[in-house]
Amino acid sequence: MTKPIYDISPFTLLDYPNKSACILWFTGCNMRCLYCYNPDIVLGKGKMSIEDALHFLRKRKNLLQAVVFSGGECTMHPALLPLAQEAKAMGYLVKVDTNGSRPAIMMELIRRNLLDYVALDFKGLGERFKHITVSNLFGGFEETYALLQANKIPFEVRTTVHSELLSLEDLQEMISYLENKKYVGTYYLQSALNDVITLVDLPRSSYPLQLERLVSHNFNILCR
Repeated sequence: MTKPIYDISPFTLLDYPNKSACILWFTGCNMRCLYCYNPDIVLGKGKMSIEDALHFLRKRKNLLQAVVFSGGECTMHPALLPLAQEAKAMGYLVKVDTNGSRPAIMMELIRRNLLDYVALDFKGLGERFKHITVSNLFGGFEETYALLQANKIPFEVRTTVHSELLSLEDLQEMISYLENKKYVGTYYLQSALNDVITLVDLPRSSYPLQLERLVSHNFNILCR
């Protein structure tokens, strides 16, 4: 029996806006982000099967409002679609955390009416994206962004910021990119974690972020 899920966080009030939720952490990822603080999830093996996850969801039915599918990159797994289908049938709201690299899977979730909310990771632009993610998957991110926007799926865009990888100038360029794409949600900036094991050994990130130096005329920018 395949075990695509590394772990389950049984309760959170932080990961789905204004809802109580659990988080299913899927193993594996098609990016290798230098600051990733979940190397065990990205590189490790799963510990839980689909049936294990469904058993948990059945027990928490009517106690939790939402399920968050995260990782790793949850859209890499064939189990995502049937799990989302079952979660919706139980009455849960479904949120997907994604790097956006698998637009075909996102489109199928949309087509089946299985998506209630999405957190879309915006890693960087151009060579910065390639360097941070060790991938050439920016085209997938752009397609996923366009799908969410065209289908009016509620979503947020978020960026992890490490001072050695993204400068304030880089962030302002990313803000301009989102403005050109007509983004109107909140843009969340989250500082990369220091003093944790990351995928690559990096120097300490020197931020706190100087939000007052970042300007957007279309949307709010928040640090969390």
